[in-house]
Amino acid sequence: MFDSQCLPSQDRVEAWRDITASALAPNEFTIDCASEFQASLRAANLGEAQVTAMTYASMASRRTPQLIRQSDPEMYAVGLILRGQQVIIQDRREAALSAGDLVVYSTSHPYATAVEVGRDTAASVVVQIPRDALPVSSNRVDRILARRWPGHGGIGGLLAGFLTRAATDTAPYRPADSQRLGGVLVDLITAWLAHHLDAEDQTPAESRQHMQFLQVQDFIHRHLGDADLCPSTVATAHHMSLRTLHRLFHAHAHGTTVASYIRYQRLSSARRDLADPRLATSPVRAIAARLGFPHPADFTRAFRARYGITPSDYRTYAHGIEAGTQG
Repeated sequence: MFDSQCLPSQDRVEAWRDITASALAPNEFTIDCASEFQASLRAANLGEAQVTAMTYASMASRRTPQLIRQSDPEMYAVGLILRGQQVIIQDRREAALSAGDLVVYSTSHPYATAVEVGRDTAASVVVQIPRDALPVSSNRVDRILARRWPGHGGIGGLLAGFLTRAATDTAPYRPADSQRLGGVLVDLITAWLAHHLDAEDQTPAESRQHMQFLQVQDFIHRHLGDADLCPSTVATAHHMSLRTLHRLFHAHAHGTTVASYIRYQRLSSARRDLADPRLATSPVRAIAARLGFPHPADFTRAFRARYGITPSDYRTYAHGIEAGTQG
């Protein structure tokens, strides 16, 4: 939480620079009327996604190559403009945005933004997602950075509605609810990106390949509990060679291997189940077995390697936070 009105006027710009560097990514700011600067920020984690609602006065910002070298969270950011006229420039593309518009940009590429609202304040909501959490090739996403997309209808309207509600809802979420909502948000952004990327595809072959990749993803999600789920079984189920399957993932999952994708999805599902109070009495080994980890020791090693904590300790931590929230 941040509100510039709680600070002396001479401290507001520096505090804004610090809070945005922590919640989003480090930027350089140019603010003409620093003594009159107003801004607010509220950030919340929804699983792997972070949603940040902001208001701010007129300003310009730049994310430079030097800042990227110093700190790059390797995120894609999807922004929804709620109020005010704004401009973003990235990868030689420029998008002029107004209320209801959506845009996607990358923390790994230099960009510049400008907001001019006179004595008023602009408002937006930004959701950041790790690049490797999106099952879409980064090469494809990079093709549509800094482009204006309408958020008034269709799948853009669904995404804009979700983000608008997230920006205005101050009710606390339980850890399990946050994980579930984060999964919904990542899926919604993936569908939104795929919708525009499919329209950008120039050849029928690319469209067919992308649809094939989505079918493979769906198959993996539906069979996470199968202990024998592996690249070869996935390839066989889709009547393709193992080499073709690996090429498909290389092209559409920015180099992620099939095996690592399966493991990641299993561990993500296990983490959600461990935080779910409805499964509090289910043994950790049962959750692991249900998600394709028949050997508890293997599951514990994989979980710790991914999240830096054992499954049992994570469950204790997640349920402890929920008990505190309820209290």
